[in-house]
Amino acid sequence: MTSACKILLIEDDRETADYVAHGLRELGHTVDVAGDGAEGLFLATEESGYQLLIVDRMLPRLDGLAIVKTLRDTGLNTPVLFLTTLGGIDDRVEGLEAGGDDYLTKPFAFAELVARVQALARRPPLQSEATVLRVADLTMDLVKRRVWRADRAIDLQPREFRLLEYLMRHADEVVTRTMLLEQVWDFHFEPKTSVVETHISRLRTKIDRGFDTPLIHTVRGAGYSLYADA
Repeated sequence: MTSACKILLIEDDRETADYVAHGLRELGHTVDVAGDGAEGLFLATEESGYQLLIVDRMLPRLDGLAIVKTLRDTGLNTPVLFLTTLGGIDDRVEGLEAGGDDYLTKPFAFAELVARVQALARRPPLQSEATVLRVADLTMDLVKRRVWRADRAIDLQPREFRLLEYLMRHADEVVTRTMLLEQVWDFHFEPKTSVVETHISRLRTKIDRGFDTPLIHTVRGAGYSLYADA
C-alpha cells in the first residue's frame, strides 16, 4: 500500500464524487472535492499540498482540459488522472497532450482507479518552475497575475505583464530588442515600429516612478536589463 496522499477530486457528478472520495478516504487518503471546473482550478492553485488531481473532462463552468492546461502553463506539475466518459483514442491523446499523466474512462473498476492513483503517487515529484518571481523589491505572482513593488500594487496590461515577466526571468542579463519582439510579441521579422520602446517607457513609469532605485535600464547599443543597482 502506497502511503496516503492529499488528493483533489474535480467531479460534477455527485454520486461518482461521493463514491470515489469515500473509497479513497477508506484507504487513508485525504480527499477534497470540487463540483465544477472553476472551483477545482481555484482549489488547485490556492490550496497547497495536493499530490494528485483526479479530473473529469466534462465539467460546468470550466472543462477539465482547460484546468490542466492552465495549471501546466503556470508551472504546477501536480500529477493529473483524467476520469471521464470520453474514452476515444483522440480523447485520450488530447487529454495527455494537455498535460494529463493518466487517463481512465467511466465506467471503471475502483480497484483499477486505486492502482493508477498508487502508480502516480509513487512517481518522484517534478521540479516545478517558480510561480513567484522576485528582483529586489519587485514581485510577480504568475498564478494570480499580480505585480507589486515594495507595498504598492502595480496594474499591468497583458502585454506589459509578459514583457516584465521576460525581463524578470532574465534579470541581470541584457535582452535585445529582437529577443523581446520574438518572445513577447511573437514577431520573427522587423516590424518597423517603436512598439518595444513604447512599452518599455510605459513599464518604467509603472515600475520605477516614485522609487529611489530604478530597475529597468537601457544598455546603449544593446538593449535592456532589469537589475537593482548595488
